[in-house]
Amino acid sequence: MKLTVQVRLLPTPIQAVALEATLHACNEAATWASEVAFEKDVKNNFVLRRLTYEAVKARWNLGAQAAQHVVKKTCDAYATLKANLKAGNLGKPGSNRYRRATERPIAFRAQGAQPYDDRMLSWQITERRVSIWTTAGRVKNVAFTASPEQLATLTQYRKGESDLLERDGMWFLNATCEIPEAEPNTDPVDFLGLDLGIVNIATTSDGEIMAGRELNRIRARERGLRTKLQRKNTPSAKRRLKKRRRKEARRARDINHKIAKHVVAEAERTGRGIALEDLTGIRERVRLRKPQRATHSSWSFAQLGQFIAYKARKAGVAVVHVDPAYTSRTCAECGHIDRANRVSQAWFACRNCGFVDHADRNGSRNIRARAWELWRRGAPSTAPAPPPRKRGGAGRNRSITASDARCASPAF
Repeated sequence: MKLTVQVRLLPTPIQAVALEATLHACNEAATWASEVAFEKDVKNNFVLRRLTYEAVKARWNLGAQAAQHVVKKTCDAYATLKANLKAGNLGKPGSNRYRRATERPIAFRAQGAQPYDDRMLSWQITERRVSIWTTAGRVKNVAFTASPEQLATLTQYRKGESDLLERDGMWFLNATCEIPEAEPNTDPVDFLGLDLGIVNIATTSDGEIMAGRELNRIRARERGLRTKLQRKNTPSAKRRLKKRRRKEARRARDINHKIAKHVVAEAERTGRGIALEDLTGIRERVRLRKPQRATHSSWSFAQLGQFIAYKARKAGVAVVHVDPAYTSRTCAECGHIDRANRVSQAWFACRNCGFVDHADRNGSRNIRARAWELWRRGAPSTAPAPPPRKRGGAGRNRSITASDARCASPAF
């Protein structure tokens, strides 16, 4: 399976200028190629290359390999857009969001990721150096930093392209690695049900609760701070907003990695599969009061599901997604369904048999039972392959990063 290892580059000021000029040139060229593709309705790589290749090389002083990657990046961006439209991720046809995505060509950000192959980028992993092509010529001995686990993964499994990108003044290389998968467990003894939520990020059918109180408090504090800084609207407030804009997302991603690693390790240790709810489209299905909208929108259930899926695939653990309908109202003991069973956010009390339990724990037991029933009927594992690596542009870049090295223990 393919995973991406992200390492941080430590270029000198002169090297950073060359890298920045290269990214800007490649993304300007990609934006121009995107306009040609949109105007002529050409999304095929070979056809678009015939129309734009020579102009891209000459106008932006790009090498042959870089020009080809620019054209391919443009086609990949339109392929990703088409897939998102087909999946309904950009709303229904005719909606404002759908029209914004389809009525104009894709524009690439100046700092968007640019793919490099082995002709343009060479690694000296033991010396922690790379040699990389730029529009100013080959830049050698660019230092990078990585953990020992990342270095070992790069040495053994690096294969294919790497992406160069800049974020908040920092430079990164995302290297593709072909990681061997464990033998899939086709005969799990049972399933570990997982109920995902906002108050409690994840609750297992074993009764383990990964509470989200700390993360929710941090999110509320960050929202309050953003509101104050936006009202001030001073240069220093804008600098502080820019500095903090990704902090909350990094913290949530780190917690999701830790939870996913813990859940997959527990399922692997006990020979079980993992049962998850299929929450696709939940944001469109529910109607919320205004105070609840920000909390619900920042709920990163899809990211946690992706992390569990690829870690499970790597470990050979089966994953089954089940219909979440009425799992919070169904008694895990007698199967009685009643809206009144859910007496509060935290507690479940069956009106039929009197069974009392934590509401999320009761829901996770129902999810486990549904997954086991589906598996006995012959349902295959639904652990998907990692999502395709998306080229940088218009908010469409980054793939899963193998940060397991940081995930030493679950965050409860």
